[in-house]
Amino acid sequence: MMSILHDIAASMVTAGQGILAADESTGTIKKRFDSIQVECTPANRCDYREMLFRSEAMKDAISGVILFEETLDQTAPDGARLVDLISAAGSIPGIKVDKGAKPLAGHPGETVTEGLDGLRERLALYHDKGARFAKWRAVIAIGDGRPSWNAIKTNAHALARYAALCQEAGIVPIVEPEVTMDGPDASHDIDQCADVSRRVLNTVFRELHDARVDLEGIILKPNMVVPGQQSGQRASVGEIAEKTLACLRAEVPAAVPGIAFLSGGQSDLEATAHLNAMNASADLPWALTFSYGRALQAAALKTWCGKAENRIAAQTAFAHRARMNGLAACGKWSESLEA
Repeated sequence: MMSILHDIAASMVTAGQGILAADESTGTIKKRFDSIQVECTPANRCDYREMLFRSEAMKDAISGVILFEETLDQTAPDGARLVDLISAAGSIPGIKVDKGAKPLAGHPGETVTEGLDGLRERLALYHDKGARFAKWRAVIAIGDGRPSWNAIKTNAHALARYAALCQEAGIVPIVEPEVTMDGPDASHDIDQCADVSRRVLNTVFRELHDARVDLEGIILKPNMVVPGQQSGQRASVGEIAEKTLACLRAEVPAAVPGIAFLSGGQSDLEATAHLNAMNASADLPWALTFSYGRALQAAALKTWCGKAENRIAAQTAFAHRARMNGLAACGKWSESLEA
């Protein structure tokens, strides 16, 4: 089974391709639909995601798609299962399996991600429905004495238990320890982010080792090293790339086949530029690519606005963003290509 997981993980970080995070919860996608004045119904959510999955970008630049549980069961108006559309495009279907970040008892302002109860049974069901990888997001906040050691340790342990269960089920785990750049106390500078990111990754990989997780059968989805949104600090593309790579080189074993970054509050162009700078800098032991949600979808969502007549234009907007990030995953993007 492990050789199959290795093959899936390698395919997820195919050169020039990345992962579309289309796993927005109902509450999150409602906020995005509200911004374009579209009612957040199951039918509208299905239509929107079907439009993305039938884009030419799926064949060119998208190696995998993370789905919300609802989407795994949805069918397009012509009867095609959305998960089958993804597979037909040569992409790999995945599923978000965590139940969200909840307050960590005794630690105000900190969270622990829940969802381990019943996960073994859910993973077997998701595999039967076509999912071949999964995602679990842990959230680590900086500010006012945070993060505590307990928050780091508890979230790392949950990530490791999740990853072991995934591999047992024949599913590649995306391990996502996100040190967030936002929040009311996010006034940290880039060096504080680097320090916390290193401590988090170090703890995560210790827990993965203890849980006997095969590192060749996972994908890491970390934050980039950036200053907090409330810090007032601006960091250059080069500085972010340099400090992020230094963090990864220090803490991520070479056995990991690929790192798929989250965009984490960056603008579309910032997320692309930072990824490109890292890939253009030097030879690396792992593939570096993207696992973006809003940074891939924002232009398409705004173009679509829930109208059938805007479908092709929205697919074109999505394809452009996906291809730009595909180039960045090879270190071949430049801002001149955005015109």
